[in-house]
Amino acid sequence: MPALTTIGFDADDTLWHNERFFRMTQDRFRALLADFAAPEDLDARLLAAERRNLGHYGFGVKGFTLSMIETAVEVTEDRVPAAVIREIMYSGREMLRHPIELLPHAAEAVAALAGEFRLVLITKGDLLDQERKLAQSGLGEMFDAVEIVSEKTAGTYTRAFATHGDGAERAMMVGNSLRSDVVPAIAAGSWGVHIPHEMTWELEHDEPPHGAPRFRELGDLGDLPELIGTLTGRSPI
Repeated sequence: MPALTTIGFDADDTLWHNERFFRMTQDRFRALLADFAAPEDLDARLLAAERRNLGHYGFGVKGFTLSMIETAVEVTEDRVPAAVIREIMYSGREMLRHPIELLPHAAEAVAALAGEFRLVLITKGDLLDQERKLAQSGLGEMFDAVEIVSEKTAGTYTRAFATHGDGAERAMMVGNSLRSDVVPAIAAGSWGVHIPHEMTWELEHDEPPHGAPRFRELGDLGDLPELIGTLTGRSPI
C-alpha cells in the first residue's frame, strides 16, 4: 500500500462550527414569514431553492441569503414586505460576521499532524468568508496549502492531491460530509475519514461506503492522530 504523505481537511463543521449559524438564521426566517407559510412548508421551499441555486450561487452564506429572498417572494406571491427583505439581508451579513469556534480536538489534531504530513485545507463556500474563518481560526499557519473550491468531486481530489502532495493514493481526506469529503475522495483513490457532525446540512448526506477498504469513521478529531499512526506504522503520533 502506498505510504500516506498528505492529509486533507474539510473546514466547516469539521474544524469549526458552521451549520449552527445557518440553523439559527433559518429559525429567524421562519418567524419572519410565519404569517405566510407553515414552518415545514417554508423549510421545504427553502431547501428546494437552495438545491436549484447551487449551480448559480454556489455554496455558502451569500447563496443561502439569496435563496431565502427568493423563497420569501414565492410564499408571499410577490407581496413580501420590504422590511422582511431588509431583515433577511441583515441576517446574511450577521452570518458573515459570526465568530469562529473550533470543534473539540481540532487544534490538537492539526498540530499533531503538522510537520509529519503535508496538510491541505480543502473547503467550499464563499471565498472571502472562508479566508476570514481560516484567519480567525488560528490554524492557518499549520496548513501547507489551501484550496477553496466550488464543488468537491473525485476530480477535485485527484487534482488537489497531485498539486499539493504525491497523488490521491497517498492522501487522506477528513471531513463531516459523506457526500463531499468522503465518497469522492475514496473514488479518487484516497482514504476517506468521516467525522460525523450532528448538524450536517441535508444536501451533504450520503450513504456510508462501508464496503470501501479505505473508509473509516471516527467519533471526533481527537481519534485521528492515532488512526493515522496505526495506518502508517508510526503509532502513536
